[in-house]
Amino acid sequence: MLALALGAVLLGATACSGSAGASTDKGKQDGKGSASGGATTTPASQVALSIVPKDGATGVDTTGALKITAAKGKLVKIAVTDAAGHRPVDGAISADGTSWKPSGILRTATKYTVNAEAVDSAGRSTVQHSSFTTLKPQAVNYGVFNVDPGSTYGVGMEVSIRFNKPVADQAATHKGITVTADPQVPVEGHWFGNQRIDFRPERYWAPGTKVTLHMNLNGVQMSPGVYGQQSKDVSFTIGRSQTSVADNTAKTLKIYRGGKLYKTYPASLGDPQHTTYNGKMVIEEKDPVVDMDSRTVGLGNSYHIKDVPHGMRLSDSGTFAHGNYWRPVSVFGHENTSHGCVGLHDVKGGGDPDTPAAWFYSHSLIGDVVEVVHSPDKVIDPSNGINGWNMSWATWVAN
Repeated sequence: MLALALGAVLLGATACSGSAGASTDKGKQDGKGSASGGATTTPASQVALSIVPKDGATGVDTTGALKITAAKGKLVKIAVTDAAGHRPVDGAISADGTSWKPSGILRTATKYTVNAEAVDSAGRSTVQHSSFTTLKPQAVNYGVFNVDPGSTYGVGMEVSIRFNKPVADQAATHKGITVTADPQVPVEGHWFGNQRIDFRPERYWAPGTKVTLHMNLNGVQMSPGVYGQQSKDVSFTIGRSQTSVADNTAKTLKIYRGGKLYKTYPASLGDPQHTTYNGKMVIEEKDPVVDMDSRTVGLGNSYHIKDVPHGMRLSDSGTFAHGNYWRPVSVFGHENTSHGCVGLHDVKGGGDPDTPAAWFYSHSLIGDVVEVVHSPDKVIDPSNGINGWNMSWATWVAN
């Protein structure tokens, strides 16, 4: 009798609980309650969540293979990372909430994990976890670039990347390379052939600009079966503004700082048989001593000077601004005697810092511009060196 009485008391206490009573009533009304009228059972979510590729897949393509969809519901959260949980993959859920895809490419030979969540119209959630591994390329393509991190360059510096293999899909490769600037300015790329792409703004860089080359090529199929591997950023700075004008008629080199004339030196350009190219030429290399051999530029045995001082390369075909010690001082400013270079007076060994060639060398940066004017020769080809400034902006951006 005591046990029965205690049971009655407990039963009465349960019946007097407002929350329990409401839950039980709801369960009876919608048919979802338990047989005893106590705890309710939440029905499963109706959303059909799908992740492609399937869990455990290998050799997955780096583009177009990863797709996440939801039927009878909407995606609410997607997280795709590499196996270590690093390098999250960017992407966007569609406006109607039924699909997600990465906004970029996946890296090669990488295991990815996917965590996806979707809800149905009643807000009930479904979660899926999956993993897959992307393909390991049989062949790779690398780009050699001409800028060093932390370096300072002149206002005419162009970022040039030369690939060790031909690039068939130039659009996809171009998309994987960007150059940004602070202060911001549009920077565009131009292909020269199928192994080289250069980047520059419409006009010379502003002094002090911070420039960054972004290479996101890992996973880009650059040619059939050939993939990029590079993922890196390279930042550099633009220094003071210095441009120079070498006048073939006046036989002078005028040096401008910030657009104002700073110095003028007598010069000697190409002789009538070996004229100097016209046009804007960017200093792409600096060497205190250069071995100049005419045979390397198709001029036979015209000369071989092993110790040319203060050499600064202006073209890939052999145009330099350099010191000249083998001609008398009287030549400079009065006679063009070179084989196409811009020559300034110097001494053998280049040891006198007060000579024009020594000063120009020590006060020039890679990326400074030397423009040749009034020469009877043609304008230099933009691909001959990093000389894209000789191409109109409209033509530059068209490729």
